[in-house]
Amino acid sequence: MRDADPRIVLGLHRSRHERCLLTGALDLGVAALDTSSNYLGFRSHEVLARVAGDLLPKFTLSTKVGYFPGAGRAEHSLDPARLYAAVEQAAKELGREPDVVFLHNPEHTLQEAAPHNRDLLAHACAALDAAVAKGLCGAWGVASWDPSPLLDLIDATLPQPSVFMVRAGLLVGTRTFDAAEAAAAAWALGGDRLWGMSPFGGSTRAPVWDRINPGVFLRDGDRLSRAQAAFRVAYHLPQVGAIAVGTDELAHLGELMGALASDVDERAVREYRELIRARTRGQPA
Repeated sequence: MRDADPRIVLGLHRSRHERCLLTGALDLGVAALDTSSNYLGFRSHEVLARVAGDLLPKFTLSTKVGYFPGAGRAEHSLDPARLYAAVEQAAKELGREPDVVFLHNPEHTLQEAAPHNRDLLAHACAALDAAVAKGLCGAWGVASWDPSPLLDLIDATLPQPSVFMVRAGLLVGTRTFDAAEAAAAAWALGGDRLWGMSPFGGSTRAPVWDRINPGVFLRDGDRLSRAQAAFRVAYHLPQVGAIAVGTDELAHLGELMGALASDVDERAVREYRELIRARTRGQPA
């Protein structure tokens, strides 16, 4: 078993939740696990506890709350009572308190809540703060697919999360980069408390990865596959301390672990960000 590397988090968004995946991840040195109350058709916590309850204490475990079963489809809510109850339920279903509970995509509801969206966010954050104080989880954070709607709502009176998870990688637009970094700065969260997710934009098999060569952003990019290079540079787009990546293939997870030894050409990354920012400014609104 390798020493654990906190820079990789095994995400279970599309996972089959098989025990062999978790034991293999531990052997590779991946000891952080991320799921959500709504994954696997709202059965993720229950299935994890059933197939690998004895393994869960070996992981740093995070989950998310904010989506709830609805009539025919999932519904999103920032109701503080529902969120607090969801954290209680998560700890019960998992058989242990999560190390981190994320407020899942708060922008989903906030975009429809004007003009009272700041109060809604404040009450939601306070509910997770209360769950930490009660010992239902070790810390709380925010996971946001599009953090732009959060920017005007964050001030010194808003409860402060411990972790902020955002999209990362070459397929993320400059608007999301800037919003993620601005929100993290407003919450006074350093890079080690900013996590990335979806580094391949959904799939390493997407046609885009045949057309671009992420290795140009690495000092030794010619020795890595395009997927490895894309993963490594994602830690700098934006600057994050860890990335949650989903896979059921241990070989793929091992390849990504191997990519961490490569050095990123930070000058090339800066030039790339300046280029896409300038291109965005030059486009008509």
